[in-house]
Amino acid sequence: MSRQEYAKSFRDATTGKKIRYAIASVIYILFIIWLRSPLWLVGLLVIFDLYFTKKVKWAFWKKRYKEGEKRNILYEWLDAGIFALIVATIVRTFFLEAYVIPTSSMEKSMLVGDYLFVSKVAYGPKVPNTPLAIPLVHNQTPLLKIESYSELITLPYKRLAGFGKIKRNNTVVFNFPNGDTIIKNHPEYIDYHQTKRSMGEKHFNEWIQRNRYELIARPVDKKDNYVKRCVAIPGDSLQIKHSKLYINGQPAETFPGQEYSYTVVLKEQLSDKALSQLGLSMEDLRNAGKNQGGYSNLVLTQKAYEALKSSPSVVSITRNESYGDDCFPFSDNYPWTIDNYGPLWIPTKGATVDIDTANICLYQRIIQAYEGNALAIKDGKIYINGVQTSTYTFKMDYYFMMGDNRHGSYDSRMWGFVPEDHVVGKPSFIWFSSNKDKKFPMNIRWKRMFNSIK
Repeated sequence: MSRQEYAKSFRDATTGKKIRYAIASVIYILFIIWLRSPLWLVGLLVIFDLYFTKKVKWAFWKKRYKEGEKRNILYEWLDAGIFALIVATIVRTFFLEAYVIPTSSMEKSMLVGDYLFVSKVAYGPKVPNTPLAIPLVHNQTPLLKIESYSELITLPYKRLAGFGKIKRNNTVVFNFPNGDTIIKNHPEYIDYHQTKRSMGEKHFNEWIQRNRYELIARPVDKKDNYVKRCVAIPGDSLQIKHSKLYINGQPAETFPGQEYSYTVVLKEQLSDKALSQLGLSMEDLRNAGKNQGGYSNLVLTQKAYEALKSSPSVVSITRNESYGDDCFPFSDNYPWTIDNYGPLWIPTKGATVDIDTANICLYQRIIQAYEGNALAIKDGKIYINGVQTSTYTFKMDYYFMMGDNRHGSYDSRMWGFVPEDHVVGKPSFIWFSSNKDKKFPMNIRWKRMFNSIK
């Protein structure tokens, strides 16, 4: 190769490298603007070193070969695996996360065994509160069942720009508000706050000590994920009358998958096959309260209700109504049930409310747990951060979530508001669905695959 040809080849290579460096830098700067954190500008030095100076061996696991040296396939796979892990972590944190429906609280809109992709950018992804964590694991390692994160470094709540805000009736994946304290080694998952309230503090503490249960406090981003429908947004007023939901005084929108529990009286017993054709699952049938005269707890959508009502075997079909539930805000001043609830106003950021000893139960957890204030009640007076007050101004927006299975959902009626910093994302579509009551390949719900979530 002549000197002129070599010089041209060098210029072409350098020009191509500069172009790639410029493209990488622009993309990275746009990412920093999205993050709204100028501290990440230091990453531009890393990019410059990767393209030009090459003083630091950033891929420390990757072996550098001398000319003519045989390549090691193990190092090649390790390099590819680590790169894939980094990309997958970024995608899971800021863009898309896989999620599986574990319970029937959203049936029949979402079924147990539905595998979803949850969009983080729909409402704006959260910057992790606990960045030191095992990649692609939520809060516990799969086999050892130990916490998968460290709180040596914790970051304040910060949400990046998204495509929109939560609208009324959107489905939402969120961190379970009551999941800040976990009874870790209990054989079944139970709500710490509900259990402590029902047992009383003294008996609860004795029960914990007697069984040697371990209590674990979790940060917001490591609480368990729930999925429900947002029935009320900040500033709304919500009320339920005889299981009918009203928002701002108007009947709320209903959905094809929405269902309630009914008492059904029959002339003759219906077969499980006949009921399954109405859309009932094996879990529905197991919990239906079957007796000689019919069913005491048959969960039906409106479509299934109409079909069953027209059956000649049915004597009567009556929607059940609950009368004695342990409902938020857990006060004699608000004797609500899941079917007769409210009216309740949903707090909005910047709004100020009057507070007293009668209504403090509505806002106590917001003031203390979600917005980090010290609250005390002495001699009938309320003190926030040591200052006597009769008002409170909210720092965040709040939401009210309910399951579409209105008589089979553990939701905001039982534990209250969902703060904005608990919002994870929006279920986008079902990428796989499996029926646990059937064997392969009949267990695959082909018709549900790649359906969007409504």
